[in-house]
Amino acid sequence: MATKPVLAIARRLPEAVERRARQDYAVRLGPDDDAGPPLSGDALVAHARGADGLLVAPGNAVTAEVAAALPARLRVIATFSVGFEHIDVTAARARGITVTNTPDVLTDATADIALLCMLGATRRAGEGEALMRAGAWTGWTPTHLMGVQVTGKRLGIVGMGRIGQAMAHRARAVGMAIHYHNRRRLPPGQEHGAVFHDTVESLLPCCDVVSLHCPATPETTGLMNAARLALLPRGAVLVNTARGALVDDEALIAALKSGHVAAAGLDVYAGEPTVHPGYRALPNTVLLPHLGSATVETRTAMGFRALDNLDSVLLRGESPVDAIG
Repeated sequence: MATKPVLAIARRLPEAVERRARQDYAVRLGPDDDAGPPLSGDALVAHARGADGLLVAPGNAVTAEVAAALPARLRVIATFSVGFEHIDVTAARARGITVTNTPDVLTDATADIALLCMLGATRRAGEGEALMRAGAWTGWTPTHLMGVQVTGKRLGIVGMGRIGQAMAHRARAVGMAIHYHNRRRLPPGQEHGAVFHDTVESLLPCCDVVSLHCPATPETTGLMNAARLALLPRGAVLVNTARGALVDDEALIAALKSGHVAAAGLDVYAGEPTVHPGYRALPNTVLLPHLGSATVETRTAMGFRALDNLDSVLLRGESPVDAIG
């Protein structure tokens, strides 16, 4: 009987994913999430010792130093995520290690969270929730917690990839007009009447709500800074379910305090799990703990996609579909 390849899994994954992994691999599981911080540095290297493959997730930083110290037999690193900012891909490739991610399977779940953030922010759901939990509600009144109705409003989408298009589909269902900026204009058959803007600066003045769906790159870091926030109509709403680095926190907090931005719905943060304390003090924010992909169906699909990539390399000697770079 052939010896199974050794797979080191750095974080605990959905049960169905771990069960499938055990069918084909000698699995080494990481600690439970409540046992301490995610494995990184020397602890991650030690966990990978003797492994043929390594399955990581955000929180497991594969730095250049970690990549250099990984065992010579390690052939592939699969990340349980679409983003791969936590992996030094160049350093891994220099070691001959293939790196893969899990695209395509998060689209609907993340678009659902973006819609939730938008509706929560426009309808002041965070304030209402806090009021109810404090036992402070004294009853219905004609002017209490009046929000903004999204029907007939303009939604601006920055980044019209799969998730951006899924958000547009949902927003059309509640009667919103869609404007968007993307690196390339979509083919007419995919726009469904959306208005294209060739710059972010031309998009923002047309937004009652702006929703961010682009990757974090050197070019997009701090995308929503004070100058761009000032281009929004007064009373606009900002939604971010993409990457925390897209937003200049100090600028957004100032805009929320002044009322220029009426509310924000955020699921991602720069430096997370650390969150700028200024957000917590603002009642006009809906703050979620990075729930974009957090459904049983999506997280299982992510794990299976990661295993598909590992199988390609370790079981079949093929190039994985989702190789990065």
